[in-house]
Amino acid sequence: MKKSLVFSLLLSFVCFLISSPMFWELMSYLHPIVIVVLFFCIFVIALFFVLLIRKETIKLPFQLFSLLLILYTIGLLILLFLRPNNQDYNTMNLIPFSTISFYLSGEVNWLISLYNLAANIGLFILYGIFLRVINYSPFTLLVLPVLVISFIEVLQFLTHRGLLDIDDLILNLLGVFFGYLFYPIFKRIVKMSF
Repeated sequence: MKKSLVFSLLLSFVCFLISSPMFWELMSYLHPIVIVVLFFCIFVIALFFVLLIRKETIKLPFQLFSLLLILYTIGLLILLFLRPNNQDYNTMNLIPFSTISFYLSGEVNWLISLYNLAANIGLFILYGIFLRVINYSPFTLLVLPVLVISFIEVLQFLTHRGLLDIDDLILNLLGVFFGYLFYPIFKRIVKMSF
């Protein structure tokens, strides 16, 4: 297990260094903590695949999982609410798929398009896994993510720290849904102790 952890960390550093020119460009339009959040995501993905390939499992106390999720959430909230002030956040989009279509149209820098689409999905996968770990009812699994993500979207708009965009809601919910689908694989690798 220790070898897998060290190898995953080294693999994460290599992937991060190779991708770093793209990440530094993102900092011009996001809070610098994006670098920490992206490295954390790369490390988790690398560790998962290393453990999957080596057919190893990791024992993770639920308290540690919860603490890591809280730290991750703080980083995500900083990304969502502490953006550079030189951007205008006074608009809203209530037309489904219009922002997604715009990003896919090629009119926007490909890196910004990729980040916005992938991040809006990928950054919420962990929450889908968490909701399955704590075994909420099917109703709660449907309603809670919609309410929380909608609240975040409205709060970003009201505080002028982000756009109110129905497509962000759609993509974030898709990420939570992917977390639900990914949970059985997660459960094979991560043995949660309560």
